[in-house]
Amino acid sequence: MELTPTQTIDGLIAEYEDFADLVGGLSPQELDTPTRCAGWAVRDVAGHVTGGALDTVALTIGARSPDQQAADLRDHDHAAELRKAAAELRALLEAAVSAWDRPSMAPDRTIGNGVLTLWYDTYMHADDVRSALGRPSERGPGLAASVRWMLEELGRKGWGPARVSLTGLRERGAGEAEIGGGGPLVRADALRFMLAATGRIDPAEVGLDESVNIYR
Repeated sequence: MELTPTQTIDGLIAEYEDFADLVGGLSPQELDTPTRCAGWAVRDVAGHVTGGALDTVALTIGARSPDQQAADLRDHDHAAELRKAAAELRALLEAAVSAWDRPSMAPDRTIGNGVLTLWYDTYMHADDVRSALGRPSERGPGLAASVRWMLEELGRKGWGPARVSLTGLRERGAGEAEIGGGGPLVRADALRFMLAATGRIDPAEVGLDESVNIYR
């Protein structure tokens, strides 16, 4: 079942709130902890996520690279700025529901896909922070939304053909897809699949090769 615009907006805003809770009480030492994002400490990850929300509200998404967002905002009050941006973003996105399938400011993305992209990005970076701090991953709506986004993205990039069946999701059917028409069956844990498809682990760990990495 596809996510509705309202479900996608609610999910993104909830993910921002959770991210603000995650980073809001961290000590300077925790913020300086290296993450699996090359060259980024926790504070850089937080700066990028906050920067993405701020740039979206300002309608300047894409004007700053992720590295620029991280550098510009690494020493800010991420939790406060993210909560403020999220409240403003909700109003902006709710006004855009009627144009959900129209092109966004991001190349080759609709407004709806752009919002889902932000949700995916925030969830994955929250997992980067949790991993760096030795905390367990979350497997709720954020993972399911990220899997939906990833399966769409792999299809858009021409990966496959493959039949994908991912486990470890609470939402029934969220990890099932056929990409490119038929192909071999790929079975994997949903989070491990996401880590492989984003270059965070060796894709061989889930029985795949480097072609699954969307950033290559």
